[in-house]
Amino acid sequence: MPTPPFRADHVGSLLRPRPIAEARAARADAATLRAIEDAEIPKLIKMQEEVGLKVVTDGEARRAFWHFDFMGMLDGMDMETRGEGVQFHGTQIPPVHPVINGKLGFPKDHPMLEHFTFVKDHTSVFPKISIPGPSCVHFRTDPADVRPAEYKDPDVLFADIAETYRQAVAAYYAAGCRYLQLDDIFFAYLGDPKQREQRKAMGQDPDWLIDRYAWMLEEAIKDRPSDMVIGMHMCRGNFRSTYAATGGYDAAADAIFNKTSVDIYFMEYDTDRAGGLEPLKLLPKGKKRIMAGFITTKTAELESIDWLRKQFEAASQYVDMDQLGIAPQCGFASTEHGNAITEEDQRRKLELVVKTAQTIWGTA
Repeated sequence: MPTPPFRADHVGSLLRPRPIAEARAARADAATLRAIEDAEIPKLIKMQEEVGLKVVTDGEARRAFWHFDFMGMLDGMDMETRGEGVQFHGTQIPPVHPVINGKLGFPKDHPMLEHFTFVKDHTSVFPKISIPGPSCVHFRTDPADVRPAEYKDPDVLFADIAETYRQAVAAYYAAGCRYLQLDDIFFAYLGDPKQREQRKAMGQDPDWLIDRYAWMLEEAIKDRPSDMVIGMHMCRGNFRSTYAATGGYDAAADAIFNKTSVDIYFMEYDTDRAGGLEPLKLLPKGKKRIMAGFITTKTAELESIDWLRKQFEAASQYVDMDQLGIAPQCGFASTEHGNAITEEDQRRKLELVVKTAQTIWGTA
C-alpha cells in the first residue's frame, strides 16, 4: 500500500450525511446515532476512494465540532454552554466554551481512538484521523476558565498539555494509526493583527505564544516511531463558509517549519486573507511537504487547472515543487452545520484535488 505523504490529500471533515444530520436534529439516543453513523461513514469512505484519494477519513461525521468534541473527552476538560459563541465574519458559532477543571490527561478509552480504528477497518487505502492540536487547548480556553491553581502558571499548563498530547500520539500509534493530523490553526490566527492585539490585551505576547505552541507540538510528537507520519493543518476559521481571522504566515513560518518535526503542512491559500507565498521559503529542504490549499471549500465554484498550475508555479519560486502537494484549504464541515455547498460540490472539489495532482506530478 502506498504511504504518505501523497500529492493529493484533504484536511478531513466532510458534509454530514443527511441521516446523521437528521438523527442529531431529532436528538436520537446514543445507540441509535452510533448505528446510523456506522452505516453512513463507510459510504463517505467509499466516496473518497472513488474520486481517487489514497488517504481517507471518517469525515469527522461523529463530531459536532472539529475540536470541542475531542477536547471535552480529555481528562480534566469539560464543555459548558453559556453566553455567546466565538465571533466569525458576520456570525457566531454556538456558545460552547472549554473549561479546565482538573489535571489534564489523555484517557486510554478516549472515544476517538475507536473512530480511527473504524476507518482503518473499512478502507483499502490509507486511513487518517485529524484531531485538534495542542495549541487549541490553550487558545480556545479563556484564562478565567482555567480553574486549577497550578495552571495559572503557563509553563505548568503548557507542560501538561504537551504531555497529554504525547499520550494521545502514543495511543493512536498503538491503535494502528500511522498518519495523524493535528489541526493547529492558531499559528495562523496569530498572524492576524486583530487577534494579536486581543492576545496582548489578555497579557499574552503573541510571538511568545507561537514559540510555546511549537514547543508543545514538538514535545507531543518527537518520540513517535519512525513509521508514524504527522500532519498539521492551519487556517483562519471555517464555519458555514465564513472565517474568523486574516493575515499571513510570516510570524509563524520559522516556528512551524524549523522548530517542529511535522512531516506534512496543510496551509490555507485560497484567498488573499492568507497573505503571500514568501513564508514558504523557510521550509527546510528535504522530505517535509506542504499541501497548498489553493482549492477552497467555502464556495462551490471550481478552480481551473490552469489557474492552479499558475499558483504552483508561483509557489515553486520559494519551495521546490517536489516538496509540494495539493489539498483543499480546509475541511468541508468544520462543524456539523457544514459549509454552504452540496455533497456533489464537495465531490467535485475532491475530484479536482486528484486531477490537479495527476496533472502536475503525474500521480495523486
